[in-house]
Amino acid sequence: MIDSARAAGVKTIVAAAFEGETLPAVAETVDEVHWMRVGQLGRLLTAAKKSGSRHAMMVGQLAPKNLFDLRPDFKALVTLARLKRRNAETLFGEIASQLAKAGLELLNATTFLEAHLAPPGHIAGPKPKPRNLEDIQFGWEIGRETSRLDIGQTVVVKHGTVLAVEAFEGTNECIRRGGALGRDESVMVKVSKPGQDMRFDVPVIGEETIAIACAAKIKIIGLEAGCTLLLDKPRVCQAANEAGITLYGITQ
Repeated sequence: MIDSARAAGVKTIVAAAFEGETLPAVAETVDEVHWMRVGQLGRLLTAAKKSGSRHAMMVGQLAPKNLFDLRPDFKALVTLARLKRRNAETLFGEIASQLAKAGLELLNATTFLEAHLAPPGHIAGPKPKPRNLEDIQFGWEIGRETSRLDIGQTVVVKHGTVLAVEAFEGTNECIRRGGALGRDESVMVKVSKPGQDMRFDVPVIGEETIAIACAAKIKIIGLEAGCTLLLDKPRVCQAANEAGITLYGITQ
């Protein structure tokens, strides 16, 4: 994202970096960095105001376990107390509201990254067979329902049977569980939520996803086109080609 933003003409980038989550190398690619723990909302907002920025983006990943390992500051405690449900949509939505009060507009997480979005149809790897396409469609329908219920955005299916559904453990563990049950010819599908807020929690796969899918003997990965980020796309496609894994963009 930083490279793409620079190429688009963004001159100043300030990073709010999280200890134990953000790669230290990020500090070398931005103009200013503020390190903090996950849960230090007050510090985040102070850094945002001091930066003089008018726009913000959520980039990268926070491990789901942080929802339970939080050491929240007073600002975060007050914010959490207002939330009846604690999921990505409510937590990040509230942070977006707090940033707006601080004068920053939260941009879509795909801003500057349009070239890395999954296109429709065959993307990489072997061309899918008709049976594969049926499972991709089936997985998309199941995934849309589980994501609508805030359970998870990834499913693993095989021959019309659901093998695994992502929950709090995350995508990688879902892949491993589904692959262990289905072995060869299992299909992984990753979708967005109905009405997905593109400012945060957008579906993403990377080279690590391909490696885990390969180890789990999953041969097909279906991705919702126009909503799923491939980080970064050329390297992900190369990894899929080398692993013999099909990447296919699904459209409604």
